[in-house]
Amino acid sequence: IVLTGGDDRLWKTWGFPDGNILLTGEGHTDWLSGCCFRPSGTQLVTSSGDTTVRIWDLSRRGCILTLRGHSRAVCSCSWHSCGDFVASASMDGTSKIWDVNSERCRYTLRGHEASVNSIEFLPFSSTALTSSADKTLSLWDVRTVSRL
Repeated sequence: IVLTGGDDRLWKTWGFPDGNILLTGEGHTDWLSGCCFRPSGTQLVTSSGDTTVRIWDLSRRGCILTLRGHSRAVCSCSWHSCGDFVASASMDGTSKIWDVNSERCRYTLRGHEASVNSIEFLPFSSTALTSSADKTLSLWDVRTVSRL
């Protein structure tokens, strides 16, 4: 299965290698910038120009949680390997670590001088990597909200 999101405000799962659309999700009000499966494969996360991050349940075929807190478009999202945390990166110059179970922002990462374009968790660790339009990369310990 391949997961995509685009300017049409939709995410889609595609059967591979046939290329048939298996599921489609709608709910964002602007372009999708990122999408990622939960490690268990039962849910996915999307990020959007509408400033939100959404969690989708594939069995329910709908959005089960909308995370709000960024003031500008969200450029990227990723899921931690444990499945309990989602990270987002935004044009507002911040990244956020969201606790999916409590449905709230756990930490806001500040330090870039421009848009944060991407964020990824390093597998099986508490470290996140961000990239920014300020032409820097940063490694973060998300437990202490500090740069490494």
